[in-house]
Formats: sequence, structure tokens, C-alpha cells
Amino acid sequence: MENTDKLNDRNVALAWADLQAHSANGQTLDADAYRLAFADPEFLLRRETRGIRFQLELLKPDLAQHAQGIENTVVVFGSARFPAPENAQLELDAARASGDAIALKVAERRMRNAHFYDQSRLFARLVANYSADRPVADRLYICTGGGPGIMEAANRGAHEMGALNVGLSIALPHEQSGNRYVSPSLNFKFHYFALRKMHFMMRAKALVAFPGGFGTLDELFEVVTLVQTGKTKAVPIILYGSNYWKNLLNLDMLIEEGAISPEDLKLFTYVDTPEEAWNAIKSFYQL
Repeated sequence: MENTDKLNDRNVALAWADLQAHSANGQTLDADAYRLAFADPEFLLRRETRGIRFQLELLKPDLAQHAQGIENTVVVFGSARFPAPENAQLELDAARASGDAIALKVAERRMRNAHFYDQSRLFARLVANYSADRPVADRLYICTGGGPGIMEAANRGAHEMGALNVGLSIALPHEQSGNRYVSPSLNFKFHYFALRKMHFMMRAKALVAFPGGFGTLDELFEVVTLVQTGKTKAVPIILYGSNYWKNLLNLDMLIEEGAISPEDLKLFTYVDTPEEAWNAIKSFYQL
């Protein structure tokens, strides 16, 4: 008698091949009560099966990372809009040649912020270099939101050192496939922000927040709240670019108004160089 596992594998493969054949041929996949449930997108995309989709978005990245030995990550957040310096320079040159005052102002701002790209890249190289000769269980891996800008820079730094690195992308109307430096086998795409945030924290041993916008703030304060309330273990929360963050966040006002405790400021560490960021992590864990 044929092995049951092999029969199951074959049935799964045939069901998936049927589904793919319809898509490849541009055929509309009509509802079909006889189709296997897991191969029926109309069924899986129903409101009532949302819980199943949650579970799948939890399991797929978790199992894949575990299989590749990714257990400890350093999460890097930051703006998707801060370009690499070489790209910023090209934009600036083009804006100057165009004579367009608005374009020039934008290009000058992007050039001003481009140094954060290089610093994110250098920070990731420090993490990857430390981990290169460590036992697999002790290695730290760079993990980002998988997008461009600061995230790309961190993935790029790790990639340049030959290190595996993780990208947790989100499906948005204007974004995004994972940037080209994310390790292909660790390039995950999410529909649900909540599950993506959970994965950021599941393996995080540190969070480094470079300057960014709403997305960066959302992710940063999600982590801060979890640590402040004791819902997750304490990890270093590093704010890279002290002038940026102190101009943006008046945390002293929250103390004055009694909204947070003075001790809550100890959750953050401000740094201005890749070495300071890495040293803060090493000091926290006494590496």
C-alpha cells in the first residue's frame, strides 16, 4: 500500500496545480463546492475564514525562520523615503539642471537625510560581522520591514557581509515587494499589520529606530507599549539620530502631565553613530 504521506503530498500537489493552471491561463476561478477547501481562494478570502488567514500569516514566517536558524533578530525601523546618497546626488544634480525650485528643495532635503541610509547600512554590517563566527544559536540577524530607504540600507549591509537577513513586507497600494537585499528565503509578505508587528517582536533582541514617519512611529510605540506594560521582555530600544527624535517627541511633557513615569524614559537610548547603536546592544546583553 502506498505511503499515506505520499498520497497526501500528491493530492495537495494536484490541487495546487489545478489552481495554478487556472491562474496561468487567465481563467476566472469560479466557485466550486467540490474543490479542496485549502485550494479554494473564494472560500479562504471569506470574512468567516479571517481567523484561518491570521493563523497562516503567523505560521508561514515562523516555520521558515525556525528552519533556517533565525531565532534572534535586531529589528531596524526607519523611513522608506530616505535614499542612498548616490541616488540622492543624482536627483540633486537633475533638480539643479532643471531650474525647478520646488524639485530642488525636495532634492536638497533628500540629500540632507541620505546620510541616515549609509549609517543604517554600516550598523547592519557591525551586527553581521559580530555574528559571522558565532554559534548559530547566538547569532543576531537583521530584520526590517523589507521596504526601500532605511530598511533597504540595513538589509544591504547584512547582505554585503554574506549574512542572512529578514524582510517583513506589507501589502499596500503603493508598496511594495521586498527590497533586493533581503534574503529570498526570508522575504515575507503580510496582509495584516497586526501579524507583521507580532513577527517583529517574536525574535527581537533589540530595536533600532532611525528617523521615519507614521509607519516608524507606529512600530516604535507598539514595542514601547509592550515593554512598558510588561507584555514582552525588555529589549534595547534605540533612537538613532538624537536631534530628530528630540525635536519630534517631547517626552518631558508627558512626564510633566503625569501621562508617563520618569522611569519610562529609561526605555530609550539616543545614539548618533552606528558604533554607539551597536555598543548599546552589546552593553545591554554584556556581549
